[in-house]
Amino acid sequence: MKLLLTSGGVTNDSIRASLIGMLGKPIADSRALFIPTAQWGQPLCSPESVWRSTADRWEGDGGLVGLGWKSVGVLELTALPSIAEERWMPWVRDADVLLVDGGEARFLYTWILQSGLAGMLPELVDTVWVGVSAGSMVLTPRVGAEFLDWQPEGPDETLGLVDFSIFPHLDYPGWTENTLEAARRWAERIPGRSYAIDDQTAIAVVGDRVEVFSEGHWEQFDR
Repeated sequence: MKLLLTSGGVTNDSIRASLIGMLGKPIADSRALFIPTAQWGQPLCSPESVWRSTADRWEGDGGLVGLGWKSVGVLELTALPSIAEERWMPWVRDADVLLVDGGEARFLYTWILQSGLAGMLPELVDTVWVGVSAGSMVLTPRVGAEFLDWQPEGPDETLGLVDFSIFPHLDYPGWTENTLEAARRWAERIPGRSYAIDDQTAIAVVGDRVEVFSEGHWEQFDR
């Protein structure tokens, strides 16, 4: 897969250009599936927030479903175990991009496994994964105890499809736990490489190449 790991979505021209480059064609010619599942595991989210994300009704410059896709469908992972694989798997294979919303990364991780989507990921070579917050973190090896909101005393391991971890929403207005100082404390407990990224930053992963696109602020930590 080609990965575009963001904190706040496609928020600026640099991230949008990276997305188009990964797609290899215009957004208007690309088919998307939107995955809102992570929100259900996050206590701060609600049916209203799921609707806002699905309908692209959030204020501000972030975006996923409202970027001008040829088509957009909703793929709810918690429903997939009750649907025959031969029905939903073609939907995933036919999509050019998976838009994976934020929420709670460990909850999302659990349903990526239980739904059967995890088993499909190796075959989706040309598919683009656009993650927002938890939708990006779920691909990393660990999220850190600070981001365990669904099962606070549980493990923090996730899929590990990339070899670095992500601290999202760096310096987000009003979020006192998302300062650079907090990110540095978090990174001290995360083995290997990690990034703190704000909502104007994305990490693009294609093969072995990792590149940061930013019109904001980000920091890299190495342990």
